[in-house]
Amino acid sequence: MKCPKCNFEQADQNTECLRCGIIFEKYKKHQSFTLRKGKVIAKEKGKETQWGSFFRKLLFVVEPEINHFYFAGRVIIFLIIFVWGWKFILTPMETNSIGESFLHLVNLPFHEAGHVFFRLFGQWMASLGGTLGQLLIPFICLLVFLVKSRNPFGASVSLWWFGENFMDIAPYINDARNQELVLLGGITGKEADYGVHDWEFILNEIGLLHYDHTLAHIAYKFGTVLLLISFVWAGYLLFKQFKNLNLTFKA
Repeated sequence: MKCPKCNFEQADQNTECLRCGIIFEKYKKHQSFTLRKGKVIAKEKGKETQWGSFFRKLLFVVEPEINHFYFAGRVIIFLIIFVWGWKFILTPMETNSIGESFLHLVNLPFHEAGHVFFRLFGQWMASLGGTLGQLLIPFICLLVFLVKSRNPFGASVSLWWFGENFMDIAPYINDARNQELVLLGGITGKEADYGVHDWEFILNEIGLLHYDHTLAHIAYKFGTVLLLISFVWAGYLLFKQFKNLNLTFKA
């Protein structure tokens, strides 16, 4: 037989190589283990590659040929959310300019609907439900655009809206102790009964009322980060679409 390591010819009954000294049985077990380990690593790398490919297709897929009218419309939408978003980002939360914008009126029905839906789970959840309602709607839109419609640009705009809603609720959270904001009924939290001001009730019931300013700034900054991500995401998709638009014109 030949030694599997050094190829030295020797008797078949030998258990140890006369030249290099390896023990044949241990060497074969080690080689077998190494082979199995290599297969497992290769399989795991293959899975990682598959997941990476899946997320790339999910988040960054574009049509092979882009209609120039659709592309122009997407550019206009991008410019609107970009300029509008930077206005929100650069304006201090304490001014509540975002709560006085047109988009606040769009978010308001979802906020009120959240109160109604989550009332089934008690008063505390009913108060929190307003905030959950206005956050869930854009998040659901994001998932629908990604998973059902396979439209990542629409999803990036939904992400912008999702982030804007975090910024929209921040002044309300910040007002939990001061209660100076005018509520839907035309009165401030100070003039209203206990429980009317959502975030005063939410935070007071769990003993976190003194963290209202901290939580408000966290919400505002998180919304800012989401807006910045949406700018990059949408801009990259438009760049890819523009390349396909050029190919369409050349055809």
